[in-house]
Amino acid sequence: MTVIVLANCPPGLRGFLTRWLLEISPGVFLGAPTTRVRDILWAEVRQYSGQGRALLAYQTDTEQGFAFTTHDHAWHPVDHEGLTLLHRPSPHAPRPDGKGPTPPRQGWSKASKRRRFGGR
Repeated sequence: MTVIVLANCPPGLRGFLTRWLLEISPGVFLGAPTTRVRDILWAEVRQYSGQGRALLAYQTDTEQGFAFTTHDHAWHPVDHEGLTLLHRPSPHAPRPDGKGPTPPRQGWSKASKRRRFGGR
C-alpha cells in the first residue's frame, strides 16, 4: 500500500499520479504499485512538485509496518529508538534562513488584563 499526499503542487502532477494511483481526496493518492514504480513516482513528484510539498507513506517490514519520507515539508522524519516519528518544529523557533517569526511578547495580554482587573 502506498499513499502520496500533495499540497500546493501543479495540477499536471496530480494528473500524472492518477495513471497509477487513485485520488481518494484532493491531493491524496492511494494505491499498491511495485517498489520500482513507487520509487519512480516519488522521483517524479520530487522533480515536478514546484513550490509544493509532498509526503510519501508506504507499507514495509518494520515494527511500525510502514515508512514515510517528505519533500519540502516543515515536518521531518526522525528515528527515535527504532520508531520513525515526525518532528514538528516549534512555531517560535527561527528558520534555517534566519528569517524566523518574532518571539511572543512578554507580559499580560489585553484580554487577560480585562478578565483579571475588570472593565474595558
